[in-house]
Amino acid sequence: MTELTELVGSWMRRQRWYSTKSVEPRLRLLASFETGRADDDVRIVTHFFADDAPRTPRVYQVPVVARPRADGDPAALIGEAGGRYLYDGPDDEAYVTALVGVMDGALGVDGRDADAQGHTLGAPIAVQSSRKLTGEQSNTSIVGELVGGRLALIKVFRVVQDGENPDVSTLAALTAGGSLRTPALLGWLTGSWPAPVGGGRASGELALVQDFLSGAEDGWELAVSAAERGEDFADRARELGAGTAELHLSLAAALPTKPATRDDVALALDGMFQRLTITSSEVPEVAELRAGIAAVYEVAAEEPHPLLQRIHGDLHLGQVLYSAERGWQFIDFEGEPLRPLSERAIPDATMRDVAGMLRSFDYVAGSLARREPPIDAVAWAARARQAYLDGYASVAGAAVADHQRLLDAFELDKAVYEVTYEARHRPSWVPIPLAAVRRLLSTRVG
Repeated sequence: MTELTELVGSWMRRQRWYSTKSVEPRLRLLASFETGRADDDVRIVTHFFADDAPRTPRVYQVPVVARPRADGDPAALIGEAGGRYLYDGPDDEAYVTALVGVMDGALGVDGRDADAQGHTLGAPIAVQSSRKLTGEQSNTSIVGELVGGRLALIKVFRVVQDGENPDVSTLAALTAGGSLRTPALLGWLTGSWPAPVGGGRASGELALVQDFLSGAEDGWELAVSAAERGEDFADRARELGAGTAELHLSLAAALPTKPATRDDVALALDGMFQRLTITSSEVPEVAELRAGIAAVYEVAAEEPHPLLQRIHGDLHLGQVLYSAERGWQFIDFEGEPLRPLSERAIPDATMRDVAGMLRSFDYVAGSLARREPPIDAVAWAARARQAYLDGYASVAGAAVADHQRLLDAFELDKAVYEVTYEARHRPSWVPIPLAAVRRLLSTRVG
């Protein structure tokens, strides 16, 4: 398998979803399973590779369609090995059809060290055509037409981890509860593979299928377009705030809640300080502000905490869609990609989601300020932020007013997290969250 590993490693480093951008992949094949199909000429194999390049090894799911001839999409070609042409699975309709077939139970898998099991909610699902979407980063998304004409979004998780993926568990609970703020989950695939370190087994979600919201507009693109034209976004932001509060109510009804204990507060505070330590070590400008940031965190820790519940976990304008028929829709419940999976499904304070959306409006202004010529959208963002809070309060009452210092701490924590993310992935964007850290300290400390 050395030839395959080297081939995939060379290809993987060029993919947008490869998460360790600054180093060369150091891959080792952990396990594989093959999906059965009638056409023996074409093999569909899902590989699990451990990448030892980062400090903590990461496991990647790499589905491959092996064809005897170069008759696949040239843009999806990984390379040639063992006399076969290897194509990235999500680009190939044969893989997508087989993937959904396994979810639905129509097809099985064969693997000595890896396995997969399908799950569905409601009616059987089968794909008759598909096309991969562009622009994905941590995952790969595909639009498929199901038998019967229904359109579905198929998401393939590239980095897979041991444990419950909240993108599946949260959406499953909301779908079962009849949520009107999220697309319905139709099915998902759970897999198992050898743990990358320490022996033993790991298991987690590999892919999901949900309703595709045809004609829906991306929230980030909608906001940026309005800001660059100087169009007021307050009404849309107010609706989004109300929708966020409705989502939180649905999550509280569908999944467990719990009172915040001192241990919960200490855990949240510890997470904030861990992220602050990481960012301070990587970005000297944050190290200079560490004392002021820590003071905001410590003040918030002494405040009364709200009831803890499942939240979105990575809420921003890129995680919402606007549908003319359904209004604001919330997607991608996987949580922040830099957080361990074990932390992402823990009940949390809803103010963390609110803080994330406030930061997103600020990001609109920050991104436009980097245009040439620059566009000043600071006032636009301020109006949108306030309208969003007003909309949230229209449904959730005094939740924000009662926990303002907690919201301040979460917004600052989010900005610190963004500094780390930008430093690792888009260094030229670091000034956007760094300016926010300074602004939040100057207006909220003291």
